[in-house]
Amino acid sequence: MERIPMSAPDLDESDIQAVLEVLRSGRLALGPKAKEFEELMAEYIGVKYAIAVSSGTAGLHILVRALGIGPGDEVLVPSFTFAATVNAILYEKGIPIFVDVEPETYNLDPDDLERKITKKTKAIMAVDIFGHPAEWDRILEIADKYNLKVIDDSCEALGAEYKGKKIGQFGDAGCFAFYPNKQMTTGEGGIIVTNNPEIAKLARSLRNQGRGEMSAWLEHERLGYNYRMDEMSAALGVSQLKRIEIFLEKRDKVARMYTERLKKFLWVRPPIVKPYVRMSWFVYVITLQDGLNRDEVINELEREGIPARGYFSPIHLQPYIKEMFGTKEGILPITENISKRTLALPFHNNLKEEEIDEVVSVLQRVVERKIS
Repeated sequence: MERIPMSAPDLDESDIQAVLEVLRSGRLALGPKAKEFEELMAEYIGVKYAIAVSSGTAGLHILVRALGIGPGDEVLVPSFTFAATVNAILYEKGIPIFVDVEPETYNLDPDDLERKITKKTKAIMAVDIFGHPAEWDRILEIADKYNLKVIDDSCEALGAEYKGKKIGQFGDAGCFAFYPNKQMTTGEGGIIVTNNPEIAKLARSLRNQGRGEMSAWLEHERLGYNYRMDEMSAALGVSQLKRIEIFLEKRDKVARMYTERLKKFLWVRPPIVKPYVRMSWFVYVITLQDGLNRDEVINELEREGIPARGYFSPIHLQPYIKEMFGTKEGILPITENISKRTLALPFHNNLKEEEIDEVVSVLQRVVERKIS
């Protein structure tokens, strides 16, 4: 039995009351709370438009459609990410071209990105992995040079900043997600952010079964989806967003406590944070030294009541991707190496110092037993 939870949302009475107010109102969908959440989020990120959706995956899918990515279009994307990043491309029959990552931050390597551009390349889908911003100056420079669209999968990075500028302002559009293990939560849910009025207009239509802004009831301009955010989720989002900076400070404190305890060990590398970014901690991922079996370490931690997860398994080596594209081991050496050695430790806003001490103590015992 796990003594310490892997993750946990940070909820209080104000969140509960916000949701109850919506339930008492009887207006559970297509109401004012989603609009309020959008306005507050646009203001927080520093963009003109925010479009609330049912999940981060839904938001990414809408952006792939809105940018006109279709059959045969190549999209440069990391393999070291969550499956939804790539699935959004596949839904529109685009072709993911997998890019290796930098050995320090595990974000897209701009050099490998540029090497893999072809005449069929239409867009870049960058990911701010674990809440660490990608190398946006280089990515945008490359995109401009080759006239490529840019989607920021910022689903893990709410509140992060790159050289003083909030993530969500880069590229043609970005998308955040609010699953319960994220920096803040709406239960399920996501939000598209952009400064482009045409993308915003199309996103609003696509999330609502293709209806136009001025369409009559049951009149649909295009093929769309039911990707709307419900009013309960939006109300929770409004309430949570009021405390986002407190949440980010809490997560940073937990991360710093972990790093302080782990930096003395030679068999592990704590996360590296570049000096010109603000890290928005999604998960706390460590990298074990070469030669240690990550999965055995996870299993032994679990036996001692400490949960841990492998982050991430490369998308290009997932069974369905190998079947679709014939991808094989060896094409992304850094991704393949680190994915065998990275694991996430228990991490959430209210993790106590004594719990962190226990996690590190058990981890040390498990690992040193293996290397002795």
